Amino acid sequence: MPNIDPQNLAASLRRIGATDDDFTGAIDRAVETCVELFGVDGSGLMIADEQNTLHYVASSDGPSRALEEVQSETGQGPCVDTFVHGAPVLTIDLARETRWPASRDAIVAHGVRSVLGVPVHLGGIVVGSLDAYRAHPHEWDESEKEALVSYSTVVEAILRAALAGHHATRLTGQLQYALDNRVLIERAVGFVMGRTGTDAVTAFNTLRSTARTQRRKVADVAREVLGGGNGQPVRRD
Repeated sequence: MPNIDPQNLAASLRRIGATDDDFTGAIDRAVETCVELFGVDGSGLMIADEQNTLHYVASSDGPSRALEEVQSETGQGPCVDTFVHGAPVLTIDLARETRWPASRDAIVAHGVRSVLGVPVHLGGIVVGSLDAYRAHPHEWDESEKEALVSYSTVVEAILRAALAGHHATRLTGQLQYALDNRVLIERAVGFVMGRTGTDAVTAFNTLRSTARTQRRKVADVAREVLGGGNGQPVRRD
């Protein structure tokens, strides 16, 4: 991946339409440009919803969309991990991975072998993940990781513009919810980890699955966990 000037590119994309009603198109163009700039096989963007579940927002091709949808369904994968931990996560070859058993085979079946995911931030809060994939095993080096982290600022600029423009869409609603509740959810994840001895992703998925089962928002479950003091979401029959 080559070095880029994220500020100049972000300004260019804003001029293309990130500040008007076509901000969704700007996101699509940012994902497509990621593929062109970095010479990868595909790229995609996922944003967290009210259940703190990452969902597909944009992808450059079918395998990229499958990569995102499988992770959304299973709660496992490099993009989920980068969202939970707020740090880049990569895999050289999914076919040889021991992580993510619920999702890796399905992702490989769609022609995705190597993935690099980086967090997407707004106001210092992680709201989603940007990924790049290759159709063959690949050893991502530090310069590639740094370049994609820098490029994520382009996506962040588009999302900030969408919120600043007060666009009433499902995506901006998701972003605002994430901004309002991410810290609360992170505290609940840490609380569950400390009480149960699980890792961050497992604790995160515990909150998420409880919210889904109870048809509640994950922030409400997190608030209950922190207020109840038992370290585990309360399951209601």
